[in-house]
Order: sequence, then C-alpha cells, then structure tokens
Amino acid sequence: MNGRLAGAALILAALLLFVCMDTLLKLLTAQFAVPQLMWARFLFSLLAVALLFRLTMGRLPWRTRAPWTQMIRSLLLAGGNFLFSSALVHIPLTDATAIGFASPLLTVALAALWLREQVSARRWIGVCIGLAGVLLALRPPFLTGGEPIHWATLLPLGTAALFAVYQILTRRLATIDDPRTTILYTGFAASLATSLAQPFFWSWPALSDWALLVALGVLGAAGHGLLVLAYARAPVSLLAPLSYTQLVWATLAGVLVFADWPDGWTLAGAAVIAIGGVLVALPERRPAGAVGL
Repeated sequence: MNGRLAGAALILAALLLFVCMDTLLKLLTAQFAVPQLMWARFLFSLLAVALLFRLTMGRLPWRTRAPWTQMIRSLLLAGGNFLFSSALVHIPLTDATAIGFASPLLTVALAALWLREQVSARRWIGVCIGLAGVLLALRPPFLTGGEPIHWATLLPLGTAALFAVYQILTRRLATIDDPRTTILYTGFAASLATSLAQPFFWSWPALSDWALLVALGVLGAAGHGLLVLAYARAPVSLLAPLSYTQLVWATLAGVLVFADWPDGWTLAGAAVIAIGGVLVALPERRPAGAVGL
C-alpha cells in the first residue's frame, strides 16, 4: 500500500474511532454527569499517550517553550468536548456532528484574520457555503416554519468555535515545540481542570463502567494517534475532504444504536457543509510554469 492510500486508510479509521467515542459518550450520559465523562476521556487518554511515549522513547517529552499556549490549547479542547458532550444529552449524534463541522470553515477564517494567511476567493466561497449548510442543519423557523431552534443545537457551534482556535494554536505550536510534546500536553491541562470539578459531580462507577470510562480515553488517544500517522503519509489536500465521512459513521451510529433517523434538514445541511468543506480543502492551482520545491 503506497503512502497516500495508507494515509487515507488511517484517517478513515481515526474518524471511525472518534464516532465510536462519541457514541459511547452519548450512551454514558444516561449514567454519569458530563464533567465526569470528560475527566475520564482526558485522564485515560493522557495516561495512554504517556505510557506509549515511555515505552517508545524511554522518557516523557515535557519540555516546552510555550507552556501557557500549550495549557490554553488543552483547555480549549476540553471546553469544546464539554459543549459537544452536553449537546449529545439532548440532540441526535448526527445533528451534533453535522453542526460541529463548521469548525474547519471557522479555522480558515481565523487563519486569514489572525495568522494573516492568504485565503483565495474560492476558499472564502467554500466557507460561506459551509456556513449556509450549518444554518440548514440548525432548522431555523424562518426556513422550516416549525418550532424555534433547540438551545442544545447551539452547543456544537460553540464546539466548532473553540476547536477552530485550538487548531490555530496547534499550527503555531508546530513551529515552536516538538509534535510529541504537543501531543502529550493535549490532555494535560484538560485532565487537571476536569479533576478539580469531580467533587461536585462524582458518581462512583461499577467495575464494568470503569472499563467503559477507560475505553473513552483509549479511543480518543488512538484516534488522534492515527490522525498524526495519516498526515505524515498523505497531503492535507487528500485527507481533509475525507473528514466528512465522519458524518456517514455518525449517521449509521445514530440509526443503529439510538434509532435516530436523520431528517431532510440534517441531510441537506450535512451535504452543503461537505461541499463547502471540499472547496476549502482543495489545493490551489499553481501558476503556469511554477515549480514545486
């Protein structure tokens, strides 16, 4: 299998693991408070990553030149996961996943405004199309003539905004710290913050529940690990459009596990979001005669 095919296979597997994690989260919200689930997700993910580095490197790559940026990035990821998990208590997995896909679109806008990256007109059009898809998925009354927007559908939008900033900080840290350091710090501040909240939300799990809580962290760590491997083997322009297959997995999980069939608005919104995302992800054409370095 060549590198591009390997990268595609790895990202598809990573996205499947993320949907498995989200499905397990939604199931466990019936038993545990969201802060306790976030504690398990980040703590056991951190322990899994730390064990892997210890076995492969013989040490933990803690040294960072940007400790506050690393901590803020970790807390942003925790906040985004908290909002998304809270949304799963009230709305279907497919809806939350579709709306959350506004994140790559917001990342492009932030990269232009914050990092001063050059964004072509075609990518700005893709951002606008994608955000129109988010609007469809939200089912606003002026389009549907139905009930007002459920408040929980706004939570994945918050997730998308926080994750967009998280991605921008990840790009900045790529020029400052070793990637392994950033991977290790991803769950560090999040684990500390969620641990402080446990006295207010703790419910002692049964032995079988402990296995499920550990699985949350392992699924998250494995998914992010596969993403790193995927982007090491194939270009972003190939892999980014494949991220929208997560909508397919989320739809299947919603139907098979929760019997939540997506309605026309969700499917239409997801399709429009995907079209906008692909326009954003496609590589720019090189000028005639340009030579790649």
